[in-house]
Amino acid sequence: MKTEHVRGKTTKILVMNPNSSQAMTDGMRTIIDSIDLPYSTEIHTYTAPSKAPASINNEEDIGQSLLAVLRDLRDSHPSAAAYDGVVVACYSVHPLVEVLQGSPEYARTTATGIFEASVLTALSLLGPRDAWGIVTTGKFWETHLASGVRAFLGGDAGAKFAGVESTGLNAGDFHRGVDPAVVRRKLSEATKRLLARKPGVKCVAMGCAGMAGLEEIIRSAACEEKGEKFAYGELHVIDGVRAGIMQVEQMIRHQRLLPGKKPS
Repeated sequence: MKTEHVRGKTTKILVMNPNSSQAMTDGMRTIIDSIDLPYSTEIHTYTAPSKAPASINNEEDIGQSLLAVLRDLRDSHPSAAAYDGVVVACYSVHPLVEVLQGSPEYARTTATGIFEASVLTALSLLGPRDAWGIVTTGKFWETHLASGVRAFLGGDAGAKFAGVESTGLNAGDFHRGVDPAVVRRKLSEATKRLLARKPGVKCVAMGCAGMAGLEEIIRSAACEEKGEKFAYGELHVIDGVRAGIMQVEQMIRHQRLLPGKKPS
């Protein structure tokens, strides 16, 4: 019997953790496993080598992370460009996203970051009078992310952007060393401050990959402030890893629609 392959193509997506914490990468698995994707879509994870910081908490860490990952990709992972899509799983304006998007070596690879994906997801979910904001880790990120939103949207983001509230924790605290009760209290307090910043906040982006799986804390805080109907029936809580994977999968689909040449 002779057969012919007429349809079906495997899609390979790499979720790239640019810090050296394997625990943080492992923490993303709950979110990755919950995403409803075609069976043919493969999700692979990567953790930066030990020369990268274990937690990215400032501009210096971002730079060290970039250098460590680029060196590792060059020396140890020459097949990284074989992926159809890459999601940079650091909630920051991480230069690795721009490098992957602009490098000829990765010309056939679609790339985005969890920060960029969450911004676009939030905007797509808002009504005319709704607003959105970010809850994040340390104080540094309040300015960094607010500036990043304005730069990414290319103008006045203030109409719908309520701003950024920090917990005072760092990314690693969500997986080790800090009492879960402290994590819950600080994340809850930051959520309540964000909801009070601007009328109509209907979308909260979790501004750290380490927050994967902590959506319920945000909803519980919203429930205390505005009731169950709002917290569980109106409020969108965006996990950046989920947003990034879902968005890059759609980006890959659109890339495949490019004809490549003018029809004859």
